[in-house]
This record gives sequence, structure tokens and C-alpha cells, in this order.
Amino acid sequence: MDKRVDAEVDLLGRVAARDRLAFERLYRVYFPRLTRFLHRMTRSTALIEEVVNDTMLVVWQKAASFDGSCKISTWIFAIAYRKACKALHAFEEPLESLADACEGEASWQPEWQFEQHHLGQAVDAALAALPLEQRAVFQLSFYHDMAYAEIADIMECPVNTVKTRLFHARRRLALLLERQLESRP
Repeated sequence: MDKRVDAEVDLLGRVAARDRLAFERLYRVYFPRLTRFLHRMTRSTALIEEVVNDTMLVVWQKAASFDGSCKISTWIFAIAYRKACKALHAFEEPLESLADACEGEASWQPEWQFEQHHLGQAVDAALAALPLEQRAVFQLSFYHDMAYAEIADIMECPVNTVKTRLFHARRRLALLLERQLESRP
């Protein structure tokens, strides 16, 4: 095991013993990672904060039940994924468009930053158009560098299902990005 994994095992053990400082440290370690993951899933700051807090509450309550059958990160991301899916199904408010949120920023940026911004918008829009399962698999694989087995544990599905979802996500993303970039003024 590497040092980071050892440190997380130690932190979770201390959290299971109700050490609030250990929980705060674990929260600080996972907050940015979960936020990045959930941002691409939900597009709602309020929903992201709610899901992260709900996830970490479960971690606090269930730390003693962690059995070590997977990595701690896999366990925590699985909780976040399930919480996000439930929240998205219950969330009726339309999700904010990144394009609307960033409108007007490009007028003062150099052209190359505008190009990067536009490409980022195109990727975000393409990801948002994917079905939730494909989007989650893509994010966990490419943005969080997780193995297929870890993703399968998180999403509670077979590894081959993860591979199939990732295959379809890549194919659909390529088509969506091509269309968006071609339709650009």
C-alpha cells in the first residue's frame, strides 16, 4: 500500500472511533475530488454541496462498517454517486447552463483563452448530453483515473457494463463535439 492509502485507512479508522478532527481532514481531502465529480454530473452548485454533505454524513455514520473490500475512495465515490442519482431524480429545477454562467467573460480574454473557454463549454455541453450512467463512467475513468473494477464497484454493475458504457460515451461524445465545433460561428 502507498502512503496516501495508509493515511486514508488511518483517517477512516479514527473517524469510525468518532474523531472529529480526523473527519475534518478526510472531508478536506475528498471535498475537491467529489466536487469535481459531481459538477460534471449535476451542474448545480447547491446540489453539489448538498450531495457532498450527504455523502460525508454517511461516511461519518458508516465509517465503522467499511470492510476494506475496496479502496476507501471507491467506497466514498460510490456513496456520492448513489446520493447524486437520487438527488437528480428528485431535483425539478432546471440545471444552470455553463454557457450562461460564463457569458461575457470571453469579451475581455485573449483569443487563445477564448478558444480554450469555448472548447471547455463544448466538452461540458457534450458531457451533459450523455445519459447519466455514461457520463459518470466517463468522469470516473478520465477525470478521476479510476480502473474499470473500481467504477463497477461504485456503480454496482459488472465490469463489462462499465466498458460498454464507456465505449458508447466516447462514441457519442465524439459525435456531439464534432457537431458543436462545426456549428461554431
